[in-house]
Amino acid sequence: MQGSITHDKDIREPLFEYLEEQYGKVRIIEEKMMGRSRADVVMVTENALFGLEIKSDADTYARLSRQVRDYSRYYDYNYVVVGTSHAVHIAEHIPDHFGIITAEYVSGCLDFYILRKPQKSPDLEMSAKIQILWRPELNELLRENGLPAYRQKGKQFVRRILTDSIDPVLLNRQISGQLFERDYNTIEEEIERFRREQQMRRASAAGIPRAKKRRRKKR
Repeated sequence: MQGSITHDKDIREPLFEYLEEQYGKVRIIEEKMMGRSRADVVMVTENALFGLEIKSDADTYARLSRQVRDYSRYYDYNYVVVGTSHAVHIAEHIPDHFGIITAEYVSGCLDFYILRKPQKSPDLEMSAKIQILWRPELNELLRENGLPAYRQKGKQFVRRILTDSIDPVLLNRQISGQLFERDYNTIEEEIERFRREQQMRRASAAGIPRAKKRRRKKR
């Protein structure tokens, strides 16, 4: 296949293989909400999160300025991955700390090149970055760092405790560690179990009696 890259889905799988070659141990998370935008790809490394926005040759820059602001707040480093039609002008639309990866077909295969390496985002907010973790993962960080469980507190409170209490270098490693260990087959069950426990505590605090099972009368 030659010519333009008209869909970002044509880029993704080859891109993931390229990132593994460049960075070694990584975990890829796709389509992650960040503020008012959605990150196409989040790459987890041992000490940092990389946000990647994919712009195929058919894409425009219509939402890019807002996306750039959100990527900068949520992730340590960021790339824009572009097809050949955007390669010449993309630098005019993104800040200097964003890296650029170009994608083009060479001899029928998709080839990638790091046109510009990313720098640490000056706008990163740890309070935003930690939102990538789910409640059971936040609970595990509380336990790892010897902090109270705060079972009756919401996620926003727990995030603030973690970001205020833990050295940022350590917290970066721990966030990545939780994401490497995330098991999508069990995490939803853990979240649902936590929600049920929270509902029971709220009901108990409000003095609402638990429903009793009815005994069936013997005939």
